[in-house]
Parts: sequence; C-alpha cells; structure tokens
Amino acid sequence: MVTIPTKNYTPTRHRFTVEQYYKMAEVGILDITQRTELIEGEIIEMSPIGTKHAICVSDISEILTTKTIHFAHVRQQNPVHLSDRSEPQPDIALVKRPSSRYINSHPTPADIFLLIEVSDTTLKYDREIKVPLYAKATIPEVWIANLEAQTLEVYRQSDETGYQDIKQYTKGEVITLESFAEIAIAIDEIFLNAIASP
Repeated sequence: MVTIPTKNYTPTRHRFTVEQYYKMAEVGILDITQRTELIEGEIIEMSPIGTKHAICVSDISEILTTKTIHFAHVRQQNPVHLSDRSEPQPDIALVKRPSSRYINSHPTPADIFLLIEVSDTTLKYDREIKVPLYAKATIPEVWIANLEAQTLEVYRQSDETGYQDIKQYTKGEVITLESFAEIAIAIDEIFLNAIASP
C-alpha cells in the first residue's frame, strides 16, 4: 500500500485536448447523453436546462434569425472551437454564413460575431469562467441574459485582461449589435416570454 503524504500534497489535475475529449466520448469514457463542455482542458458538466432558460434561448435565437437571416447564421447550444483545449457550448452563437462551412469543424473565433449565455443558476460561472475565456479567444461581443434580474450584460473590446467595454441594459432600452450597427433589439423582447413562464 502506498501512503500519500498529506503535507504539501497537491492533487494532479489532468487537462485534455479537444481531440482527447472527443476520443473519450467515442470509446465510451464520457456518456454521450451527458451535457459537457471542455474549458481550458477541463471537462465541465453543464447544468440542466430549465423552462425559463429554454424559452429565452429560443426567443433570442428567433429574434436574431429574423434580423440577420441574410448575413449571419444562428446556432443554439452547439460547440465553438476556441483552442486545442477549449470547446465550450454557448447558448447562442451568431456566426458567419454559409452554415455548410461548419460541416467538418465547429466555428472558430474568426467565424464568430456574437456569443450569448442565458444565465439563471449559472450566472457566476458565466461571468467568471466563460466571459474571460471568450475574451482570451478575442470574441468581439458577448452577452449574458440574466434571467433573475431581467438585464442584459454586454461585453466588448477584448484584450488579454478581459473585456474593456462592459454595459448593462434593462427593460425599456434597446441594444444594437457590434458587428451590425443597423440591427436593434429591444431588451423587453428578450425577456418577454421568460418572465411569463412559471
């Protein structure tokens, strides 16, 4: 029997590449029915999707699809490939067209206009883990739709330290997209059905 010394002992953390991550799913080490994402080499189990979260994701996707149909593609809860060790699954990704360009690989930062996280129980994780990850990958714009507060947090102008332009929008206000300034979305539209759901 090997005795592990308790003094100054630090457990080893194993970090995986995207390739290893997919291989684990392929051979059955990961349950393919389990929702996970790869963040900086760590496999993170994702939270279950509640009804308010689901309707808000659907509504935002519908709004964006209607307004950007001719020049962008909306993806829901699908991976984006940020690096060899990070492949998160944002709730919504607004990416370049045509969608056929993603047949052999997920969107990379060069393909992405906007990433959106809809947050209820995941607000702290989205703010402290995912937003800095997106900044590091130079994603030009990130939104967090805060279901509890019914506010939209908008992150722009990324650099190595994070996003330098951070604003919060509330009911009654309107936001325009960084990549498409002619497109305006009312904050009330984003939360309308999520507020009404039980």
